[in-house]
Amino acid sequence: MGKILIAKRLNPLAHLRIIAPARSLAFIKQDIIPLAQQRLEDTGFTISFGEHVYERDSFDSSSIKSRVDDIHAAFSDSTVDGILTVLGGYTSNQLLKYLDYDLIAANPKVICGYSDITSILNGIYAKTGLITYLGPHFTSWGMKYGFNYSLEYFIKCCSEKLPYELLPSEEWSDDTWFKDQENRSYIRNEGYWVIREGKATGTIYGGNTSTYVLNAGTEYERPLHNAILFLEATSDIHAQSFAGLFESFMNRSYSSEIKAIVIGRFHNISGITPKLLEQIFLSHPELSNIPIVANVDFGHTTPNATIPIGGTCEVKAIENSAKITILTH
Repeated sequence: MGKILIAKRLNPLAHLRIIAPARSLAFIKQDIIPLAQQRLEDTGFTISFGEHVYERDSFDSSSIKSRVDDIHAAFSDSTVDGILTVLGGYTSNQLLKYLDYDLIAANPKVICGYSDITSILNGIYAKTGLITYLGPHFTSWGMKYGFNYSLEYFIKCCSEKLPYELLPSEEWSDDTWFKDQENRSYIRNEGYWVIREGKATGTIYGGNTSTYVLNAGTEYERPLHNAILFLEATSDIHAQSFAGLFESFMNRSYSSEIKAIVIGRFHNISGITPKLLEQIFLSHPELSNIPIVANVDFGHTTPNATIPIGGTCEVKAIENSAKITILTH
């Protein structure tokens, strides 16, 4: 393993810079932006925006130069304590070879986002050892209802120092909340799915599965070592496509380094069940002695806990009960 860098915790008055390394802020419904800003300010944070966040091209993004400049500006500005991304998308991996990793390592800061931002989070972790944060985007903070759990675990992960248990939420949703904030659909949470029993402690790797594999085999992927693999998927992923994506991990030379697997909640439309996950995972003899837990609150459904990429975690799974503890972050 290489060096590990941990950014300063975000205090209640921290200054957060909003950047758009994937989709532009101009892509977002404009009524969400003041709601997100207000909730962040009510939490105590000061907010500023990158110079190029409103630039928008045919891909609902902006030029590589504009996006890289905003990332560099955020890391080099001594008044900025943390960085939130606007939204996911499809093109974050365009930026990886243009980032100044010496600059980032010299100015370690909290950087948080998910989905397509997985590529940048893991690229930064691979190149610098800086722990990065898989969690709510800036726009997520504009959710009127159902955000309390996401807020609680963002603060636990990015502002507090003690270990904490990642508990299941009471309810969840996979509705398109940003289209109609007043008519939400919630589902009672049945808790974690124990796919395989076991106990393990290790380093957290992962993020959005489809995006994570884009870094595979490049210098922007940190080789798995004593890995607790956190994986989640978008609404268009079904059991067969997820199985195919997962094989990317099993076909790597360091697949034996996977010590536990934690799966974020799938959308109802995916049709993925515990039985289907058992078929995917339990067909591999290499995974026969590791804990595997699914239906966890992170990823593309809400709420969305914050997970430290490069942090350490303990997973215990016994019968129908699982306990996930974030140890260092």
